[in-house]
Amino acid sequence: MPTSSSGTGQRPRSRAAAGLPAITADRIIDAATTLTGERGLDNWTLRELARAVEAYPAVIYHHVGDRDAVVNAVVDRVVGLLELPDPDLPWQQWFTELLAGLRAVLRAYPGCARRLALFGPSVEAATRSIDAGVRVLLRTGFGRESVLAYNLLLMTACQFVAMEDDRDGALALRIDNTEEYATYRERADLPGMAELGSAMHDLMGDPDLAAGYYAQVYDYAVQRCLDGLTHRLAELRESDDPGLTAT
Repeated sequence: MPTSSSGTGQRPRSRAAAGLPAITADRIIDAATTLTGERGLDNWTLRELARAVEAYPAVIYHHVGDRDAVVNAVVDRVVGLLELPDPDLPWQQWFTELLAGLRAVLRAYPGCARRLALFGPSVEAATRSIDAGVRVLLRTGFGRESVLAYNLLLMTACQFVAMEDDRDGALALRIDNTEEYATYRERADLPGMAELGSAMHDLMGDPDLAAGYYAQVYDYAVQRCLDGLTHRLAELRESDDPGLTAT
């Protein structure tokens, strides 16, 4: 927080006089993004953010707005970190690379995936990735379904990352459940549970396998969505409705 002038007990007339850097909206959002990476989007307050930039909470309101406004700005900043694949890649590979990068970015800033799944980014932040992704799908032949296909892929990705973020916050419960499921691995009367139990037992016995489990589930979900869209694309190409195919 700002400090008093030496010997006077009064605040300095300016931040420069106190040797503090100027407060800007970008500096506030930078600090909030850093706090999000360290603690998660929902685990810092405006007072903590104000301390991080050595200012008063009123300064945050003046430059950015209330906490919800700061959160929206952080989410937009995180979305801006996403790198877009080469537009000349085949569409399945383009989305495979995009969504792998999306998971890496969102996992670095816990809580942003849930916010995106619920509300999405601002139009300004989303324009770059939406235009690129929908353009790829239009070029491929999804036509009027391109937006639906794009939303399916992005929403699935964000929901899986949000689940992973939430599970990180309930580690003890997750471990207890895994151990309980593992006890079913020899239940011949419940073959489905036995298969799940065997999988959970393997996870418990192999730290490397356990560490990569959610990445594996994420990749599986993405690839199966792409498989389904590939099948749908074949249907669209066989359709007699010219409005469903790209021009």
